[in-house]
Amino acid sequence: MKIEDNKIEIEQTATINRLACATLDGLKAKVIEVEATFTKGLPGFSVVGLASSDIQESRERVKSALLTNNFTFPPLKITVNLSPSDIKKNGTHFDLPLALLIALNKSSFDYEGLFVFGELGLDGKIKSSTMLFPLILSLKEQGLISKAIVPNDAISHLSYISGVDFVGVDTLSEAIVIIQTGEFNAQTQRFEYNADKITIDDISYYSKSSIESDFSDVKGQSVAKRASVIAASGMHNFLMEGSPGCGKSMIAKRLRDILPPLEELEMLSIAKHQFLDGQLPTFDAARPLRSPHHTATSASVFGGGSSGAKIGEVALAHKGILFFDELPHFAKPILEAMREPLQDRKVNIARVNAKIAYDADIMFVTAMNPCPCGNLLSKKNECRCSEAEIVRYQNRLSDPFLDRIDLFVVMQEVETSDKSDISSIEMRKLTLKAFKAQKARGQKRLNGKLKEEEIDLYCRIKDDALTVLESAMSRFALSHRSIASIKKVARTIADINGNHDILRVDILEALSYRKRKIIN
Repeated sequence: MKIEDNKIEIEQTATINRLACATLDGLKAKVIEVEATFTKGLPGFSVVGLASSDIQESRERVKSALLTNNFTFPPLKITVNLSPSDIKKNGTHFDLPLALLIALNKSSFDYEGLFVFGELGLDGKIKSSTMLFPLILSLKEQGLISKAIVPNDAISHLSYISGVDFVGVDTLSEAIVIIQTGEFNAQTQRFEYNADKITIDDISYYSKSSIESDFSDVKGQSVAKRASVIAASGMHNFLMEGSPGCGKSMIAKRLRDILPPLEELEMLSIAKHQFLDGQLPTFDAARPLRSPHHTATSASVFGGGSSGAKIGEVALAHKGILFFDELPHFAKPILEAMREPLQDRKVNIARVNAKIAYDADIMFVTAMNPCPCGNLLSKKNECRCSEAEIVRYQNRLSDPFLDRIDLFVVMQEVETSDKSDISSIEMRKLTLKAFKAQKARGQKRLNGKLKEEEIDLYCRIKDDALTVLESAMSRFALSHRSIASIKKVARTIADINGNHDILRVDILEALSYRKRKIIN
């Protein structure tokens, strides 16, 4: 320390070096500048800048990793700052930039635009974490990242993110050599998706090639199977009502294999949600299928928690199917809260420490019995429920909630003469035909997800079909949302039938899937 002209100057042993890292602020990645100073004084190592406990714990991992790799820990006062300081930082991936700044404290380097991520083992090995994929994907979507040093075992899934050059490292020593020499040999190999691929207007779409559960296993139920093709083709919300054992759950679980193909960005968004849940995606173009039990809590269905806002079942079903079996047995607050994601395709979670909006573009599939005992529609078994019990059971579902469901099907009772009449492969061909028709019109969204202004643009109705719809509007006192649903369903039926405009037969079939009360 020098004192000259009443000014105090603190001698530094090295210049201030900086490396870029990132943290998640909700679902959006924020760039964090990691900088370190080394000054004479009582030896110490502190991290400032709203660092969470897992970053504070990284000090011990960094010390051990450096000492076990023949690096001398500098006997200086080390201060690491995570800037900007007003953002809460978390994640073990800050270990590697911290260790690099300390190991290279006597060197000067400037790698603008280079991001560094990695968790350190006590022996200096670099490990991955489930946070890396959503972090880097968000940075890429914002146009903030072009190259990064990452754990080598993360390359297998990070390389699905196009436009970013990755260098994979296994140990701290390897990362130090790269920074010292500046030899950034990016591993730019792109991994191919394990899926069937089709190209429409220079855009690639992917679908899973294998069939896990075939519709040929479902005997009879021709009406429900037809409705399944329509629901899958447009990603329409779908409710099945019928006696126990008639095949409602079988159909719901087989819908996944006939859904339309996925665009690459959609596959990446599914993978991001899976990483946020701690899962490791397979990138096989399989749309998710989530089926929470009716005893599930609101926090597990929608996400949340006391201190944060973790992802829930609805968001994990993004771009796939959310299946509610035994629908009326779900808690009333959960059913009413479903109206928001079904309308806005997002789940909004507000907590004291976090406010997060998860994407939840789902196909909502449900199944229910017609009455508490399940035998109201049965010709073989007698219903044991009173009329009041049946009304109370069915009234658990409010009209605003049911208004958000596009197709309603009453299942047939199982007969010994029932046969299999269509397979999943045949149904998939119909959904693909409808998918191509929707993309040929220039639709960004499938029919079931069209907005109000898009319905008028894409759902063109012939005059005689419009007359039928207007008659139904007057006769059944249809709500504005119900009319929109009928138009969207009719548009999908027309696509399956190969009709350019919506015809009378398409409107009539769409009306046949309208909700009807079994008893008054």
